Amino acid sequence: MRLGRLIGIGVGPGPAGLIPVAALAALREADTVYLPRATSSDTSVARQCLAGLELDESRFREIEFEMNPDRGALSRHYGALAEQLAAELKTGRNVAYLTIGDSMTYSTYGYLLAALREMLPELETQTFPGVTSFAATASALSWPLGEGKERILILPCPDDMEALRADIDSHDLIVLMKIGKRLPDVLALLNQMGIAQLCAFARRIGLPGEVLCADVSQLDADASGYLATMLIRKTARERRHS
Repeated sequence: MRLGRLIGIGVGPGPAGLIPVAALAALREADTVYLPRATSSDTSVARQCLAGLELDESRFREIEFEMNPDRGALSRHYGALAEQLAAELKTGRNVAYLTIGDSMTYSTYGYLLAALREMLPELETQTFPGVTSFAATASALSWPLGEGKERILILPCPDDMEALRADIDSHDLIVLMKIGKRLPDVLALLNQMGIAQLCAFARRIGLPGEVLCADVSQLDADASGYLATMLIRKTARERRHS
């Protein structure tokens, strides 16, 4: 029997409408739709991002994903998940796998895709680009993400704040992702550098518990850094005249 097709689709981050038309059409045609859910959560954020799109939820399968820095543990986890999807693909079923934001930008989809290609070298795949968390943050806060020849660094938040300081010093703008429990340290650094008022923060855009902050000097140091993105600017925007 001919193998089914693997379809990677980014949804959200947040509002249900943030999905390309072509991706939505493919999602409606998929035989099975896998929605990731964090092991620490009772609900799938990906499912929340599909609200109001009139999809057949009988095809949905929620699967837990690991938030583990151990690469070996991640490899084992996604290897087991790939075996589960491969069993369906071998029956000829088209399988969609959803991620939050863009499927190829700091996404668990990359681990799964690599594992499946190793198991099924002839597998046909189609991945649709999605809206990244930093694009959604910039739009929600009317915060231009790069003007002229400004240099931008997209960065998973380091544990070492001196490393982050060096990155800020060597770039015009920083997109800071995967902040998590490091948020208080990041805020302390930005305040120490005197640039907190130039930086923006968003968490759970378009979802319950949304936080939008265009000046992080006003952000509560106890705020959560999970499902959050920060946009860091080291100097004030230049005034541009027509």
